[in-house]
Amino acid sequence: MNNPFEIIEQRLSNIENLLLDIKHKPTEEDKAENLTVKEAAELLKVSEQSIHNYIKRGFLPAQKVGRILLIKRIDVEQSLQEVKSLKYKRA
Repeated sequence: MNNPFEIIEQRLSNIENLLLDIKHKPTEEDKAENLTVKEAAELLKVSEQSIHNYIKRGFLPAQKVGRILLIKRIDVEQSLQEVKSLKYKRA
């Protein structure tokens, strides 16, 4: 018969792996999070004026709530991927 401690150890390692997966996966709440222009600029490592230019040119969708521009985090992350792909397409 199997050693019960081996079974317990196997289950613990499975639980540990599941917890690590949960820890590293971005949640839907994180993706739906809204960022200000300043936060988006810090995330993209550009100036706030660059963010305003991206919004004005249509590269980065934003919503105006009162006097504040809000940008969805997922849109910022997608723009990062698009910029990287454009960098290598130019000849």
